[in-house]
Amino acid sequence: MKILVTGATGYVGGRLIPRLLDAGHEVRVLVRDPARVQRRPWSDQVQVVQGDVLEPQSLAPACRGIDQAYYLIHSMYAGDDYDQRDRAGAQHFARAASAAQIARILYLGAIQPEAGERSAHLHSRRETGAVLAAAVPTLELRAGPIIGSGSASFEMCRYLTERLPLMVTPRWIDVPVRPVAIRTALQILLAALDRDLTGVVDLGADPVTFREMMATYSEVRGLRPRRILPTPVLAPGLAARWVGLITPITNDLAVPLVQGMCSPILGDLRKMREHFPEIEPLPYRRAVELALARITQGQVETRWSGSMPAGATYHLTDREGMIQEQQSRRLPTSPARTWEAVRQLGGERGWGAWDWAWRARGLLDQAIGGPGIRRGRRDARQILPGEVVDFWRVEAVEPPRYLLLRAEFKLPGRAWLRFEIRAHGSGSEIVQTAFFAPKGLRGLAYWWALYPVHLPVFAALLDQIEREALRAPTARPR
Repeated sequence: MKILVTGATGYVGGRLIPRLLDAGHEVRVLVRDPARVQRRPWSDQVQVVQGDVLEPQSLAPACRGIDQAYYLIHSMYAGDDYDQRDRAGAQHFARAASAAQIARILYLGAIQPEAGERSAHLHSRRETGAVLAAAVPTLELRAGPIIGSGSASFEMCRYLTERLPLMVTPRWIDVPVRPVAIRTALQILLAALDRDLTGVVDLGADPVTFREMMATYSEVRGLRPRRILPTPVLAPGLAARWVGLITPITNDLAVPLVQGMCSPILGDLRKMREHFPEIEPLPYRRAVELALARITQGQVETRWSGSMPAGATYHLTDREGMIQEQQSRRLPTSPARTWEAVRQLGGERGWGAWDWAWRARGLLDQAIGGPGIRRGRRDARQILPGEVVDFWRVEAVEPPRYLLLRAEFKLPGRAWLRFEIRAHGSGSEIVQTAFFAPKGLRGLAYWWALYPVHLPVFAALLDQIEREALRAPTARPR
């Protein structure tokens, strides 16, 4: 069967594609930036089509000749107007799918509350399903919080529980929701291809409250019981910003996540049991156990931060007016070993002797609404295009010689950090270049005000790379 997957670089899409291939399907992926699927384990087994659901003229080539399509797109990273983007994207894709006579769309939405006020995020998810179904037969699989290694809901619970032994919480902490393990969601998404089924199907395991989610996580991790003191207020906005401060989840994602948990979200599992009787949803505890095992083993396939913010697809263009700061160093290690040190920068390993300065810059960025340094990285050793490394986005990577990082923190301009490695005699040479495209006089003032700090910080970064290269074991570049 010929399958189109949208949202291929997202948390669910990146895990679904290899399972579709294993099942023998012919897979096409729609991506805004084809470079972002390079070096994925499945990249040479799929057809890549460049396009964007917000650019309707780009969708016809992606939809042509397709039997069924997965719609795994949401625009929560787009800012306050994400619902408008969701609506427009769904309308454009629905028209293109209808024109191409795609038999069915499989859409992963969200379980809706039975009563109470529906959050803007949940309303948008429901509206997206309705827009798709109005044009093409659609199976809308509605899920609760997805639990798996690297998922936003799991990371939120994980970091709050790990970092706060005592919590004063709003009353939504005792609202029941129906989580679904990523493994269960993938099983149903795959099995649904062969079921003659449209309409809405809710997915999930037994309901739990967020208090119970944290308590279970604490037990599985062997932590001391966390003390939770609830308050009678709801305060989803304030709570979401607290989540954004304590966890790697950025505010633009934390706000809709928290708002979506303020009313009971239970759904109706009768259709799931009727149409997928062979799939037994994993209970929440087992999903946590599997997620922690994956993290411990360094086998996190995808992470919530892999989704690219809307409108952030610009690339480095070395042109007149671009400020560059370059330093180089010759090392007695092979290019492969030097690359080992470069590709492990950031995350828990940090950024060298001035790591405190990087973290201070991250805290400042958080304070003004940016991602800060809290996002970390998916894998401590592997690095792929489009992934996050703290407040950088991997724009290009060509092991063992080239890495280009693009800054996503807030600043008056655009910035990149590039590493080039080449052989030099019996060792290697590394060239590290910081690029900055200033925006107006404020951008120029920003750069030159920080210039005295840049020199020692970037020199210390090369020191860190040299230390790591001299002690890094030989390994095959990824």
